[in-house]
Amino acid sequence: MSGEFGPGETLVEAEVGALLGVSKTPVREALRSLAGSGLVTMSTYKGAAVRVMDAESACAVYDLRALLEPEAVRRAVERGADFADARQVLAGVETGAAAGDRAKASLANRLFHRALYAGCGNPLLVEVLDGLRDQAALITVTGWGISPTWQGEAAEHRAILNAAESGNTRQTEHLLRKHITDFIDRIAFGLSGARTTETGDPKGAR
Repeated sequence: MSGEFGPGETLVEAEVGALLGVSKTPVREALRSLAGSGLVTMSTYKGAAVRVMDAESACAVYDLRALLEPEAVRRAVERGADFADARQVLAGVETGAAAGDRAKASLANRLFHRALYAGCGNPLLVEVLDGLRDQAALITVTGWGISPTWQGEAAEHRAILNAAESGNTRQTEHLLRKHITDFIDRIAFGLSGARTTETGDPKGAR
């Protein structure tokens, strides 16, 4: 998340172990776990490497988020969920953004979004969205390297949270969906690979 290991960089078990002061065995297990969460790719011949997040993969993750997360948060608002944790985490997002710390801001951003949808009342929906969090965080920090828009996004977060706390389900859902789709639209051109629109025309080809 900090960029210390760049996209596509090979992760040699012995070297990572020496860096962290551990043996190769826990490193091997950690790499398998990271591969399962979509942050690392594993190859029989090349070993482990930091995942390269191309436009197609990023758009797929954000498309699923745009479908599921606004609905989950809408349900949380309808149920009268307590968003105190989201309010507290938001300060961490803004602190990281203000300091220009993309990794800190991205991790806090992940916690903020989870605090919004955690009270939706459907544990399976929460589990699915949780499964996207690592990839979404990697996309976020990569995207901020392309288009450093975290300060503007902090304002969007505040508007979403204010709507949720006021009980305005329609506004919360609308603002959150726009927040998600606007971000991927801003960064898709800067990612490797071509993004395809619903009409089948590749964006960026013109």
